[in-house]
Amino acid sequence: MQDDDAGGARPILDRVMLKISGEALMGDQGYGLHPPTVERIAREVQSVHRMGVEICMVIGGGNIFRGLQGSAQGMERTTADYMGMLATVMNALAMQSALETLGLHTRVISAIPMDQVCEPYIRRRAVRHLEKKRVVIFAAGTGNPYFTTDTAATLRASEMSCGAIFKGTKVDGVYDSDPVKNPDAVRYDRVTYDEVLSKHLKVMDASAIALARENRLPIIVFSLDEPGGFRGILEGRGTYTRVEG
Repeated sequence: MQDDDAGGARPILDRVMLKISGEALMGDQGYGLHPPTVERIAREVQSVHRMGVEICMVIGGGNIFRGLQGSAQGMERTTADYMGMLATVMNALAMQSALETLGLHTRVISAIPMDQVCEPYIRRRAVRHLEKKRVVIFAAGTGNPYFTTDTAATLRASEMSCGAIFKGTKVDGVYDSDPVKNPDAVRYDRVTYDEVLSKHLKVMDASAIALARENRLPIIVFSLDEPGGFRGILEGRGTYTRVEG
């Protein structure tokens, strides 16, 4: 496939991790997948891929099943977490289908082996897929209960030597309070890992932030709802918050 956008601005990073929540795939629905929304996100990924950027993805499963909620309702925590991991595989397959419809070669790699639907996680093989310009979607979290997909994204980004984690949200960065509830909320242009932890800023869970800090892996929080926002940041523009040392 000819890359229409080749020859444009050189991206500021060569390999990135895009982390999005499962809820991002359900659009205005209260549950499940909203195909037009999945397609829209896939087009954002396609636009960045055309720049020559190697893309990893991790997608949460909260639009289908959230382990903590199951646990809170009396389900045994480990079982609930495994069910949540399976939900992320379903989302990964949906995104793979949307990306391949656009002509992008994609691999879903699961931390829980299920050979009939996706590949098992082997680090060197995953790196090779990226080198061949395939979009790699990591599914089933870390494969272990008690760890979120935020932590899984940070772990895989570190293993894949990504330049940054792009955390796509519904707002254009990190705020000192909920901007939806507080119109006077202040957005940070830059914040440190320690500030995220000490001020309890809702970026990622503490395990993910600590792992990113240990590996000096920047986290870029941006709005996934802004058309072209993902690409814009890689071109050196746009509104976002950068979390780093």
